Amino acid sequence: MKILVIEDEANITQIIRLYLEQAAFTVYSAEDGIAGLELHAREQPDLIILDLMLPGLDGMEVCRRIRAWANTPILMLTARQGEEDRIAGLELGADDYLVKPFSPRELVSRVKAILRRSGTNNGGNQETASEKSKSEQLQFGGLTINIPSRRVSVNSQPIALTVKEFDLLVTLASSPDRVFTREALLDQVWGYTFLGDGRTVDVHIGTLRKKLEAHPDVPHHIQTVWGVGYKFVPIPSTTTTRSPGE
Repeated sequence: MKILVIEDEANITQIIRLYLEQAAFTVYSAEDGIAGLELHAREQPDLIILDLMLPGLDGMEVCRRIRAWANTPILMLTARQGEEDRIAGLELGADDYLVKPFSPRELVSRVKAILRRSGTNNGGNQETASEKSKSEQLQFGGLTINIPSRRVSVNSQPIALTVKEFDLLVTLASSPDRVFTREALLDQVWGYTFLGDGRTVDVHIGTLRKKLEAHPDVPHHIQTVWGVGYKFVPIPSTTTTRSPGE
C-alpha cells in the first residue's frame, strides 16, 4: 500500500513516515504541490496525505487538480481551526481532515479507515454497505449504482463521485426510506465519530446532491429529515427496481 505525503514541514513528514512505515505502508513524500502532483502521476498512490498550507501551489489547488482526473482518497492536514477551510477542503473532494497538532496514531487509524472504506484495503472487521453487497447493482429509474465497479450513472451517463460520496450513496440507497442520523453515517461511512462534527456529513451530502441533481430527469432521491438526518427515497413508480439483493 502506497501513501503519498505532501507536506513542507520536514519534521512532520518524518513523524508521519515513521508511523506509516511501522504500519507496513510504503511512503513517498513531496515538499510542495508541484512535486506532489508529479509523484502522484508517477507512483499512483493508494492515498494522499495533503497539507493545506504549501509553498507555491497550496493544498486546495492540489486537491482540485487531483480531483479533476483521479479519485485517490485524500486526507487533508490543516493548522487552521476555522470551519470554513475544512468545509472548503471537503467540498473540493477531500475525504477527511486532521487539524494540527494531531496524534500520529490517530492519523494511521484514519488512513486505514479511509482505505478500508474505499475498497483498497480489506483489513478490519467492520463492513460497509458496499462490502456487504459485492454482487449488487442498485437501479432506481435512470439512476444506476454499480457497487462492484464503484460506478454511478444517470441515464447511462457516468457521474464522477469521490470515495466518500459513493460510500454515502450506497449506504443510503441500500436501505431506502430508512432515516440515518449524521452520527450513524459517520460511523458507517467514515468508521469513527468526528467528535460530533455532523457538518462533515452535510458537506458530502451537499456535493453528492449537486452531482446527481444536475440532471433534470433525476428526482431528488436524498432527502433531509429535519432534526434527524437523511434518507434515500426511491422513485414512486412501477419502473423503480432494485436488483438483485432485495
